Amino acid sequence: MKKNGLGTVMEILLIVAISASVGIAWNRTLLTSAWRGEVARPAEAAAPAANAVTEPMPLGLMQVKELVDAKQAVLLDARSRTSFAEGHLQGAFNLPLEEAAKNPSRPLKVQVPAEASIITYCNGFSCHDSMELAKILVKAGYPNVYVYEGGFPEWRDAGYPVAKGGA
Repeated sequence: MKKNGLGTVMEILLIVAISASVGIAWNRTLLTSAWRGEVARPAEAAAPAANAVTEPMPLGLMQVKELVDAKQAVLLDARSRTSFAEGHLQGAFNLPLEEAAKNPSRPLKVQVPAEASIITYCNGFSCHDSMELAKILVKAGYPNVYVYEGGFPEWRDAGYPVAKGGA
């Protein structure tokens, strides 16, 4: 079945007319407001709910190093006490995920200002404890929580300062 040029043009025009009609009908409230010169109201769904949990932001090695060098972050090691004692980022506090999960409304045992930048870490990219710990901290009201995805192995392998022992 062969179509001539006029038939193809008519099909295209029909598709455009139907698409425009559906688009206008779908967005009629928005278009009506725009034609009246009214400012469009933002959708209620655009703003996160007050109790919505934001995902903690991931950080790379260089970002963590800069924050640590500038003393602008609190480091939290989400690994076990044994792993922490064997080696950790210098200046870090140990907060195993299991302990934080026991009291999620008040997970920190050290005094940390609510607006402080907190970096959680664990055993690198295959370890998800640092992300889970970060989510607990966000739910507890700490808005500036980050996750160091490379964790202790990447830090140690880069030759940056590590410490042993203590909690």
